[in-house]
Amino acid sequence: QVQLVESGGGLVQAGGSLRLSCTASGSIFSINRMGWYRQAPGNQRELVAAITSGGSTNYADSVRGRFTISRDNTKNTVYLQMNSLKPEDTTVYYCNANINTGRGTRAYWGQGTQVTVSS
Repeated sequence: QVQLVESGGGLVQAGGSLRLSCTASGSIFSINRMGWYRQAPGNQRELVAAITSGGSTNYADSVRGRFTISRDNTKNTVYLQMNSLKPEDTTVYYCNANINTGRGTRAYWGQGTQVTVSS
């Protein structure tokens, strides 16, 4: 069984910073792409940033230049450093990882962490 556990969300003023972390645990053979998504009420879940096992990254246009995704493969952990936060960044952020358990590869999701940016 595989779990993704997120941490680091919270309340911050506009212009401030937060760092999200997500650690995968369980029966893991390898982890491919890892990413962060967000979903506001009534909206579809959207990609914020993603990173491959080799370190290649991509970002949503709305966060490029403000957010940085990174990962520590030795800890099965992905991070999202969020700087210059805006009120419109307020929503729930979800960690995602494509994990090979040795019995196949599938996508796993974290439980979500709330980020609130006050104006």
